[in-house]
Amino acid sequence: MHRLALLEKELLRDNLALRRDEARRAKASEDQLKQRLQELEAELEGARSEGKAIYAEMSRQRRALQEEVETRSRQLEEEVRRLREQLEMCQREAEAAQEEAEQALAERDRTLAQLRAHVADMEAKYEEILHGSLDQLLAKLRAIQLQWDGAVLRLHARHKEQLREFGLNPLDL
Repeated sequence: MHRLALLEKELLRDNLALRRDEARRAKASEDQLKQRLQELEAELEGARSEGKAIYAEMSRQRRALQEEVETRSRQLEEEVRRLREQLEMCQREAEAAQEEAEQALAERDRTLAQLRAHVADMEAKYEEILHGSLDQLLAKLRAIQLQWDGAVLRLHARHKEQLREFGLNPLDL
């Protein structure tokens, strides 16, 4: 009877030692995962910051293009006004002046269309970069989630196995 009590104490001591070792390993794994999560969060913040910088630069470029378009438009409008004054002053040059005005308007329209296309292209590229960065980050987070889930399942399986080794049913606990 005394020997059985000693064996039970020894088994209990061994079980406690195993649980402490498992807890230390789990804590180390948790610390590693927390550190990786912090790294990923820092990477996400970097991607956000980069996205904001790209957006700010594209906004600046868009404003510069808008100013350029407005300046060019004002220039073209001034040219059209001068041409109209010449039309009123000189009947003989009416056809030539009218043609020049139409050409200036067509050039303005082409310039506006080109600038609008350029702005649309820049906005599309910004969205592509932003979505690519976010997709990469989500993929990394999913990979970490799978690693974490795997570690938890392994830990749970080891714990159940240890309980069975000591003749305990995990479902009874």
